[in-house]
Amino acid sequence: MSHNGVALRAITRSVVFLTAGALAVTALSGCSSEDKSSKPLAEQDIAPVARDQVADGGTLHWAVDTVPETLNTFQADADATTTTVAQAVLPSMYRLDANGRPQVDPAYLESAKVVETGPKQVVLYKLNQQAVWSDGREIGAADFAAQWRALSGKDSAYWTARNAGYERIEKIERGDNDLEVKVTFARPYADWRSLFSPLYPKDVMGTPDSFNDSARKKLKVTAGPFQVKKVDRKDDEITLVRNPRWWGHPAKLNEIVLRAVPRDKRATALAAGTIELAEVDPEALGRISLAARAGATSGASPVAGPGGRPAHRSGSNLEAADALRSWALAHGDDEEAADDELSARQKKRRALVAYEREQAALKGFEIRRSLEPAYTQLALNGASGPLADERVRRAVARALDRKALAGVVLSPLGLPAVPVGSHLALSGQDAYADNSGALGGQDAKEARALLADAGWVPGGPVEKEKKKGEKAAGTEGEKAAGTEGKKAARDSAGEDGEGDDGSYTVGEDDKGDGQDPKDHRGSGDGPRHLAQDGKQYANKLKQGGAPGAYAPKGTAAPADAAKKALAKDGKALALRFVLPSGPGSQTLRAVAGRISSMLEKVGIRTEISKVSDESYFKDHIASGQYDLALYSWPASAFPATDARPIFAKPVPAADGSLNVEQNYTRVGTDQVDQLFDQALGTLDAGKSRSLIRKADARIWAAAGSIPLYQRPQLTAVKKDVVNAGSFGFQTPVYEDMGFLKKAAKPSADPTGH
Repeated sequence: MSHNGVALRAITRSVVFLTAGALAVTALSGCSSEDKSSKPLAEQDIAPVARDQVADGGTLHWAVDTVPETLNTFQADADATTTTVAQAVLPSMYRLDANGRPQVDPAYLESAKVVETGPKQVVLYKLNQQAVWSDGREIGAADFAAQWRALSGKDSAYWTARNAGYERIEKIERGDNDLEVKVTFARPYADWRSLFSPLYPKDVMGTPDSFNDSARKKLKVTAGPFQVKKVDRKDDEITLVRNPRWWGHPAKLNEIVLRAVPRDKRATALAAGTIELAEVDPEALGRISLAARAGATSGASPVAGPGGRPAHRSGSNLEAADALRSWALAHGDDEEAADDELSARQKKRRALVAYEREQAALKGFEIRRSLEPAYTQLALNGASGPLADERVRRAVARALDRKALAGVVLSPLGLPAVPVGSHLALSGQDAYADNSGALGGQDAKEARALLADAGWVPGGPVEKEKKKGEKAAGTEGEKAAGTEGKKAARDSAGEDGEGDDGSYTVGEDDKGDGQDPKDHRGSGDGPRHLAQDGKQYANKLKQGGAPGAYAPKGTAAPADAAKKALAKDGKALALRFVLPSGPGSQTLRAVAGRISSMLEKVGIRTEISKVSDESYFKDHIASGQYDLALYSWPASAFPATDARPIFAKPVPAADGSLNVEQNYTRVGTDQVDQLFDQALGTLDAGKSRSLIRKADARIWAAAGSIPLYQRPQLTAVKKDVVNAGSFGFQTPVYEDMGFLKKAAKPSADPTGH
């Protein structure tokens, strides 16, 4: 479940390529009069009701991906579940609203504001006088100071994941009384609202030993509506219980049990009654939707969508036979273990009875759907090979129909198929603006012209290629040529769901794969080598583009470019497209298939290589062993802090290696770095937003990363569970979650607590 609150501030910004993690984003506040505020593309979907309509008591079983290795969100191995726990049990100075904008959390803060700007920036926090830790001690300046010292980066004995923002603090002291905390910055810091979220007690942050070890397996002292009762690694679950010292609105639930359940087992767990809430994939969506439609035809109520409206069913219409086959695949192990003496007819009957039993149980659930605060991108590795030439990168980008690609994923789910227009924010966030015009939209003719200008000639002489069976460079598996290109496209589009590792070339068959990139029938799910120095972007952006983003005037686009492979210096233009092979990556492969078809039309071949999920990121993305790849980044409305490592220009390290930070495309410019630095150092929110948008336009022009679509968020929830589901941008209000009182109804606009 992807929602916001603390994670980006707490852990190294994580790549998301298969599953949705709880990834925090925080936002700059305020909009200048000339800014046009955007709106989220999809509302949150949580079945909202007022607190007086929520029953007291009960246990909510919530499926998560893992029981985390640590409960300290500032350590490198923290994960999404670490963040979920922290949101429920620890203070956070701000919580995000439905538009992804920070609001002071009155449970902890009366106010927080910049009280001095010269000679130093000073922020004064006024704490809620009732705010106390679970051991009875007041939350105060000592906790803020301990966290600053631990995360400042000055003491390497603290095993911290990052120190962004904390290294700018000069001192922290008590204000005029115990409820005031005064933070003085050595350098101006625009993103100061991102700090101290979450806030750990000084018992955890006070010494390197306590920081490194004490909060890994347990949290003795907390300060939220819930506290950690037990971390059970044997049964893979974490139990949270009401905090008796919580001073705010008391939690409605007695317990929240976070239970690790594999994604492909969640529909079965829902039907078995072992969980009531789980983020699910489209296969589970199909099973639950089919059960809901069966219930509707027998008089049951339709599944509610955002705001209590009936959910859109487009693309979820699995036929009964398909659903039964899906169920059988999910339960294959059980069927194989059946008594060998049972006849085929008996086995089928047994499967049908079990399937019908599951369908009956799933009628009690509904799908709540929204969009995650994260986007999927096509990454272009500019370290070496053809993509080191930015003309080739731009040609790839100009060949893509991003709206069609968004439709592949989002249209079948009834979600807005709108391409993402920014690398640094999403629609609804203050920093969002569609800057894709700096590169330009789909234009096959322009793409061919760019390739021609880069020296890639249709039908040019090509050196003898490797024989069939030889491994493709930098990939896993074997290369299959010729008609295997069709197999790759079919597999990527979801026709071959086996996910076997291997490589095949798309585009070697002159006839292509015959796919229409605008065909949205594919399956959908929720789901940097030294680059140019930026001097060529110093001129003012003109006519919606950037200098160098287009081929020189008069460059002819070869008429037969789409029919013949492009070649240069005796080598064909073929790009290694690396994809994960696991069961949760069908959508990425579907999108990759469409991308390959689009590139083939301008003469670019793709060698699709499917690799194991375990090696996909570590051995390929992070190490640069790919040309093209699909993975996701969480959005941040503090991009000057959070996005800078992703788009910063790689620099040589002392040992001769290249320090790319998190810029896995290895494409960056000095000018983008300078714009990030300027945005980080100004306290004028409007000016900071303007600088961020300029940086985004130049990131578009460099064409190292092409944002495609915002990730879908599908959550299966028992129908009587309220104030929970697909949260979108908004920080969950854990104390309001619970079970609907009998005879009460969800409201689209609940008021009060």
